[in-house]
Amino acid sequence: MWQTTGFGRALANSLYVSVTATLLALLVTIPAGYALSRFRFVGRSSFRRFLLISQMLSPIVLVLGLFRILVLFGALDSANAVALLYAGFNTAFSVWMLESYFSTVPRDLEEAAWMEGASPLTTLRRVFLPLALPAITVTSLFTFVNSWNEFVIALTTLRSQDNYTLPIQILSIVSGRYSVDWHLVMAAALCATLPVAVLFAWMQRYMLRGLTAGAVK
Repeated sequence: MWQTTGFGRALANSLYVSVTATLLALLVTIPAGYALSRFRFVGRSSFRRFLLISQMLSPIVLVLGLFRILVLFGALDSANAVALLYAGFNTAFSVWMLESYFSTVPRDLEEAAWMEGASPLTTLRRVFLPLALPAITVTSLFTFVNSWNEFVIALTTLRSQDNYTLPIQILSIVSGRYSVDWHLVMAAALCATLPVAVLFAWMQRYMLRGLTAGAVK
């Protein structure tokens, strides 16, 4: 199966796209969640409504517009462009999740850090991030799994087989053939689910460890 279907190349593409999308999403959503949780500014309520409304939009609704934009910028058939799109579609939920978790952190810890002369950025890095490890882990898993399983955007924007992700590569085993090698399809589908299952099993203990760690620690 590994040699016949080109599974290794598609696996590497999926890992690259999913990890890149997760890192990009965290880079944006951690400061955004902290700002929404701790600061009051003009347009805060409107921005929260915008995040909520954006959750109602499916990639299928926007795929035609996204395709035209990628063609305009010459970014069609690019794994980096697909990773950027995945990060954008997961941003709203991640901001909501991190903002809700940041709001549970006592302000006394933040004020204590300010009394020691810490800036808001230092407070975020030294106080909030260690305490928010469970939420960051859940957000990372959510973004990674969504990017790993996404099908519509990848099918629309990726044209060359060298850039196919796993869902598209598995589809190519079935489509356009008079006979289907189902043993290859089943083996590829099983191997495609293993990385996510292993990642979740490995990170689950860190989620539990973060939930049981208090502010004193």
